[in-house]
Amino acid sequence: MTSYDLSGRTALVTGGAQGLGAGMASALAEAGAAVAVADINDDLGQETVAGLRSAGAKAEFVHLDVREDSQWEAATSAAVAALGGLDIVVNNAGVEVTDLLVDFDADAASTLLSVNVLGTALGIKHAFRAMRPGGAAGAGGAVVNIASVAATIAFPGIAMYSASKSAIDRLTRVAAAESGKLGYGVRINCIYPGLTPTAMGNKLAVETAGLGLFESPEAAAGAVAELTPLGRLGQVDDMADAVVFLSSDAAKFITGAGLPVDGGMGM
Repeated sequence: MTSYDLSGRTALVTGGAQGLGAGMASALAEAGAAVAVADINDDLGQETVAGLRSAGAKAEFVHLDVREDSQWEAATSAAVAALGGLDIVVNNAGVEVTDLLVDFDADAASTLLSVNVLGTALGIKHAFRAMRPGGAAGAGGAVVNIASVAATIAFPGIAMYSASKSAIDRLTRVAAAESGKLGYGVRINCIYPGLTPTAMGNKLAVETAGLGLFESPEAAAGAVAELTPLGRLGQVDDMADAVVFLSSDAAKFITGAGLPVDGGMGM
């Protein structure tokens, strides 16, 4: 018999102050987990934590710039101390830059790759160090990385973003192999979210229209829906539910996998 009950477990969610990250933190808390919301935006992160607490969850905020190794070490230590352990890490923090390849800005692309790829790699590193035998938590656990349907399709205007999300897929699979081989007891998977009307998703629609790829932001969103067999954009709870599943005992024999949560868009 399987269960999505996360009672007694602790989770850290990067980029947890808003958008998908806040939805994932809320869903993990609703399943019973204590949650550390990690973000670079202190004010918004504290507001998100206050909302979780008002709903009855145990929650803490930790400041984290995912590009900084030392901040990762401090954030995971703080989460373990505040919550009493660390069983789940969700590497959700990410940025998106919309540009045609003929015009892309190297500095903006470097920042994107640093946040999305290096940030996820550091998240894996410190999750492993905390969760493996002898680590600060030491009881194994689950890591869920947030890739994108952009890793599986060719959508114009987001080449560097797509490359970064493809890298997250590869990081996930190599990390799963290392964890298994070295006996860390940590399962690691990723999900490929479809376009979701968060601030980032809406920004993408506006900017691809601005590049002349679509007549309007509404046309951009409509084009995505037309490419999606289920005929709609994703919702935050669609992605959050998948994270809860992969974090739970229902997924206890799943590692190194990429789960599409895209309404069939990337099939």
